[in-house]
Amino acid sequence: MRIGVLGAARIVKSALIDPARTVTGVEVVAIAARDEDRARRYAARHGIGHVHPSYQALLADPVVNAVYIPLPAALHAPWTIAAIEAGKHVLCEKPFASNTAAAERVAEVAASSDSVVMEAYHSHHHPLQARLREIIASGELGRVVSARATFCAPVPPGRDIRWDLALGGGGLLDVGYYPVRQLRDLFGPAPEVTGARAWERGGVDRLVTATLRFESGVEGRIVSSIWSRHLIGATLEVTGTDGRMRVAWPYHPQIRGRIRVRGRHGSRVEAADRRSTYAFQLEAFRDGDDRGTGPAEAVAQMRTLDAIYTAAGMSARP
Repeated sequence: MRIGVLGAARIVKSALIDPARTVTGVEVVAIAARDEDRARRYAARHGIGHVHPSYQALLADPVVNAVYIPLPAALHAPWTIAAIEAGKHVLCEKPFASNTAAAERVAEVAASSDSVVMEAYHSHHHPLQARLREIIASGELGRVVSARATFCAPVPPGRDIRWDLALGGGGLLDVGYYPVRQLRDLFGPAPEVTGARAWERGGVDRLVTATLRFESGVEGRIVSSIWSRHLIGATLEVTGTDGRMRVAWPYHPQIRGRIRVRGRHGSRVEAADRRSTYAFQLEAFRDGDDRGTGPAEAVAQMRTLDAIYTAAGMSARP
């Protein structure tokens, strides 16, 4: 798999370049950016062999058979569609698009092609997620009644693209994606959004809280923040009739992920596998294994995110 990168974003190093050095059968061969000089500097720094003068030129390169798209959310849909139409496999950063309608358009194009099209929800591929499902299914927590997932990261207001509404800015599409997806993966794909509240700055959500009701009866709560009193943290807490499970850094378990369980069989702490979520994801992309991160799952996630925006009195991102 010979991957070209559309955009010289910071995430490229940890999400693609570093894992590509450890995953066999994958090579990052080309890059393009709006500023060609920036792309050249990025390529020199990270050992990428070829720099294209434009995104279109990279997509026309026959050597490149797959692309990674780390662009702002509002640009994901048009460039994913362009890459599919150019016959490339696509790994598009989450969120898949900036709103449900755009995600549905991408899914429609993907369905008519032979390309592997994956949303880069890297956490899904880590063994921690399977372990969380095992613990819940084992019954040692009893019947699960509630769950709370949070992700807070400090992104001070300024020139960061996450503060640009026109580019799909806002915390919910960025850090908030993770807690929403975490609860959906564990408790059901189509929860009802029973309440939400957003704190805004210039039409961009800096803090969002929401309550989700799952068909199983589990009540979920999410907290998403890019600028609030709680500057940094990522947690999952699942409460059952017979116990509780707390997870530190569930979305990036390679950092310092821990599972703490207190249930029918006593208390224990389990350490997460320290291998990068991005390495597991790149292996899945290489193998064409889009189970759980394909277009259909991406569209379902966008529907829930848009429902949260609506419940909070905001519009879907443009």
